[in-house]
Amino acid sequence: MDKLKIQGFLEKLGNPVWMPQPGPQLEAYRSPADILLFGGAAGGSKTDMEIGLSLTAHQRTLFMRREYPQLQGVIDRVAELVGGRQYYNATDRVWRLPTGQIVEMGSCANPGDEQRYQGRPHDLICFDELVHFEESQFRFLIGWLRTTDPNQRCRIVCASNPPTSAQAGWVTQFFAPWLDPAYPNPAKPGELRWFTTIDGKDVECPGPDRIEVDGQMVTPLSRTFIPAKVTDNVYLRDTNYVATLQALPEPLRSMMLNGDWHAGQTDDALQVIPSDMVRLAMNEWEPSGNEISSVGVDPSRGGTDQTVIAIRRGWVYDELQEFDFTSGGQVAAKVLEILDGAAVPVHVDVIGIGASVYDHLEAYIGRYAIPVNVARKSDQYDFTGHLGFFNQRSELWWQFRELLSEQSTVKVSLPQDQQLLAELCSPHYDLTPSGIRVEAKDQIRRRLGRSTDRADAVLLAAMRTSVVIDINDYRRKGKGKFRSRK
Repeated sequence: MDKLKIQGFLEKLGNPVWMPQPGPQLEAYRSPADILLFGGAAGGSKTDMEIGLSLTAHQRTLFMRREYPQLQGVIDRVAELVGGRQYYNATDRVWRLPTGQIVEMGSCANPGDEQRYQGRPHDLICFDELVHFEESQFRFLIGWLRTTDPNQRCRIVCASNPPTSAQAGWVTQFFAPWLDPAYPNPAKPGELRWFTTIDGKDVECPGPDRIEVDGQMVTPLSRTFIPAKVTDNVYLRDTNYVATLQALPEPLRSMMLNGDWHAGQTDDALQVIPSDMVRLAMNEWEPSGNEISSVGVDPSRGGTDQTVIAIRRGWVYDELQEFDFTSGGQVAAKVLEILDGAAVPVHVDVIGIGASVYDHLEAYIGRYAIPVNVARKSDQYDFTGHLGFFNQRSELWWQFRELLSEQSTVKVSLPQDQQLLAELCSPHYDLTPSGIRVEAKDQIRRRLGRSTDRADAVLLAAMRTSVVIDINDYRRKGKGKFRSRK
């Protein structure tokens, strides 16, 4: 790419060539990371860095905001740099510059809108305010990062202030070495870490060298996070904007002035499970050496959803196990492998493929296989004895809320899992003549961008089912080894 041609174009228009400011912005501009998260606090010149990259270092840029009106400031800034809007097609939402560069202004307000960009390659994709996007949108869009020019670098640049709700926890998980205080091997700002996907999960790799995954050689991609504050921005640090941020009430002050990633996450008034309850259950989690007490199985037949198995030992949960299975028999076989002969209840969501999973399990473990149809009516009440439930799905969610509450007689311990945190904190509820109603799974999927598979498995494992079984009859039918729980 002829950078001198680009600089000459800008200078010819009477504008100075865009240059990064010394400090975090320059570090971000020069970062070799394949995927960069930049910013954190307000006024750190995050968006301007993305614009500068698109004009000075890349040929085809996709500039994303969750909603198109939010791009107006970006469009104005590009016009300022290139000397007007004569190169902008407002119908197509594309800048076509005389240098041959293309800067596309994109948005995906609703889950599924990201499909409009399928098959359109870009060598730079910018996500402005990353926490506003669903994880599924982000992962789909970065799949089209590519170029046929061997001299053109490709990269993902994300700019964002801290999230305001637990549903954006996927960003913390994606950049866990920098943002998650519980991450076992924390990284310094600007430090590169390499990741690839194995069995549907992000896995940190030792370095950039190719590794073998399922018989194929895979090249890990690098990530990093570079924080920036208003005091790093020479154009704003000596203005009243600093005083404006200092005057904000908490937690906005910590978020916008200091870039505190965990300060401003607030709950919806009708959120079923408050995020503080979940975080408390995740604090000081350690694996339990006790025997299994209960198992929850949320099956899926491939696609974007995964089969998730939750194991509870007393009230301590194991780390969740996630699988990409295509049949009920495969799910059942994995559950039997996990049980290893333990006689404990296995709660299976029997809607869809779950019916096949239950049939297979029932043939081997009899009454210990517990079918759960969350759509059926509930005859239970909340702990006050006054509020009923619209269906069993609502019952399971609300009873788990009660297990996590201060009034609970048990102490639930959950693995420190940001995706689980987001899922448990996603559902809302309302009160109907039939009792408490938790919103349908499809509604949550539209808002969260994925199904609550992990949370559903945890809720199923929380069920306290009394199982009566004739051990002699079990052995007589030759249903495999059987080991009573101690």
